[in-house]
Amino acid sequence: MTSTPELLKIGDFARLADTNLRTLRYYEELGLLTPASRSQGGFRYYRRTDVNRVSLIRDLQELGLHLDRIRELLSARAAEEPREQYFERVRTALEEQDRLLAARMAALEEQRRKVAAALHKVGECRHCVQLPRADNNFCEPCSTTGERLPDHLSALYQ
Repeated sequence: MTSTPELLKIGDFARLADTNLRTLRYYEELGLLTPASRSQGGFRYYRRTDVNRVSLIRDLQELGLHLDRIRELLSARAAEEPREQYFERVRTALEEQDRLLAARMAALEEQRRKVAAALHKVGECRHCVQLPRADNNFCEPCSTTGERLPDHLSALYQ
């Protein structure tokens, strides 16, 4: 005997998914999320595992994907196609997410390098007699080294 998965009413599901009813209805309207069932009164019910889908949608949005593209990537779930094509579509979706994550990580590492350069320069600035002010062009360029300030430091000195 197989058991029926526990279904959650939309409000309980929204809390579990850390979102709101409006977002869930919008995702359904766009074809991103489909309730597991509906009651005779039209109430939506979801599986607990649908939380994973909402999380993936959110993750992909944070990576900069538009909801239309996310719908394309998530379409593997509803695909009626041969087994190999189905798994190829799933693999392609995961590879695209991996590429986006790698690009985001590279961008974050670049930002960290800029912050590290600014922190290093602040350490040098502590020993300087100048204080960034309008009359010394906010220490741009540096009166000690004659070099430009790191971008993040320059932005804070102005």
